[in-house]
Amino acid sequence: MDFDKKAEELGLRLGPPAKPVASYLPWSIVEIEERCRLLFVSGQLPMENGVLKYVGKLGKDLDVETGKASARLCATNVISIVRAAAGSLNAVQKIIRLEGFVNSSDGFAEQAQVMNGASDLFVDVFGEAGKHARFAVGVNSLPLNAATEVAALILLKP
Repeated sequence: MDFDKKAEELGLRLGPPAKPVASYLPWSIVEIEERCRLLFVSGQLPMENGVLKYVGKLGKDLDVETGKASARLCATNVISIVRAAAGSLNAVQKIIRLEGFVNSSDGFAEQAQVMNGASDLFVDVFGEAGKHARFAVGVNSLPLNAATEVAALILLKP
C-alpha cells in the first residue's frame, strides 16, 4: 500500500509541521543497529494553519464528536511530522503507540471515544500497519487550553 497516496486520497492536508509551543523538538529518531529506526513524535495540538482550532474542556465546552474531530486534527499533525521526519509516509513500518490526552471536565469519562478520532485516522491511512497500542487519559488542562493532544511512537523501515 502506498501510504502517501492513501493520505492524498483521504484529502489530508499535510502541511509543514507546526512549530513547537515550548522548548523541545517536534520529533526525534533513534536508530538501533541499522535494523530499527524509532520515530518519537512530540505531542501535537489541534493546530490548523498556525491557529489552535479546538479549545476548551470536553464535557463542558465541547461534545464527544467535536473532541473526535480535535483528536483527528492532532493525528493529522502527527502524520505531517512523520512525513517531514522520514521524507515519505512510505517509510512507516508500524505505528506502535499513540498517546492521547483529553482536556476533560470533572466527570467526563469518554476519553477513549474522543481518541478514536486519532486512532481511526491512522488505520485509514496505514491499514494494518496503523493498528497500534494506545492510551487515552483525561487531564485538567493542556497547553493553550487545547481540547486534545496526541503523541506517537512509530517504527520506520530500516
